[in-house]
Amino acid sequence: MTTEASAISQLDDKAAAELLKSSYAKIAAEMGKFIVGQAAVIEELLIAVLAGGHCLLEGVPGLAKTAMVSTLAKTLNMGFRRIQFTPDLMPSDITGTDIIQEDPATGRRNFVFQKGPLFTQMLLADEINRTPPKTQAALLEAMQERCVTVGGNTLKLDQPFFVLATQNPIEQEGTYPLPEAQRDRFVFLVKVDYPSREEERQIIARTTGNFAADIQPVLSGAQILELQKVVRKVPVPDHVTDFVLDLVRFTRPNEKDAPAFIKELIAWGAGPRACQNLILTGKVRAVLQGRFHVTIDDIEALAMPVLRHRIVPTFNAEAEGVTVDDIIARVLKAVPRGEAKRAL
Repeated sequence: MTTEASAISQLDDKAAAELLKSSYAKIAAEMGKFIVGQAAVIEELLIAVLAGGHCLLEGVPGLAKTAMVSTLAKTLNMGFRRIQFTPDLMPSDITGTDIIQEDPATGRRNFVFQKGPLFTQMLLADEINRTPPKTQAALLEAMQERCVTVGGNTLKLDQPFFVLATQNPIEQEGTYPLPEAQRDRFVFLVKVDYPSREEERQIIARTTGNFAADIQPVLSGAQILELQKVVRKVPVPDHVTDFVLDLVRFTRPNEKDAPAFIKELIAWGAGPRACQNLILTGKVRAVLQGRFHVTIDDIEALAMPVLRHRIVPTFNAEAEGVTVDDIIARVLKAVPRGEAKRAL
């Protein structure tokens, strides 16, 4: 453990939470030196990191998705690697492979494992839906277990370890959509939208001149691990847990208490991992907002990125142009809050 991480472990929970809040402000400021706008996306990225989860970014080309991830890695002083996913990418291109190497002393040749780009702390899987399922599946064990099995040997990855993947939502020719089981491994599906007119003006000025940003690290990987422990200590009131349970269970068409419109719009709803992620990311957001307790507002703010990749709409919903975000918005309105539920 580094000196900085050790200092965090010696703080009381509320002091550590204050440190996390102030560190977030510094991270946002450092990223703002290079990234124009996208404050909500940056917040969701950091929430995912502090919750110890992976993040899927969706947006059209040219919205600085790759730049945001690499800049975040610099502010967190983490090892960073980028993989451009292509149709001919093989699993061994990600995990690594055995190569023959000659020992200069003995002259004998032995197989030596050459680590792939997966062996880093923050991995950018660029255009993850461009590569076949076999290669996509190579990420599953790493994302869930934080280790890689090659040739019968299991190798642990550096900690912390995060996969931040991007995909293009508009160009589907020649793509391999992520299966539900793999999408569920991501804490968030973050939508990256177009910048405002003034933000786009700033982007033009920065990228067509001699502008250069000096990004300074704010936290280290070891400090992130300690702050993740602090986040997990944030208490969650019973009525907030009930809200999360109702919200997730309302997305399941076979649930008896689900609203009537759910059967018409949802083919498959969210699983238990959605509940876990809502609670854990809600704890992070509460700390970033300056509170050491989770509120329903935290859950509502994070419902879209947590649920949108875990709900499968029906054919009727798609035919009528009803998006998953539209469905989540309707479910949020249907879930009783604490006081309303007690009155039922």
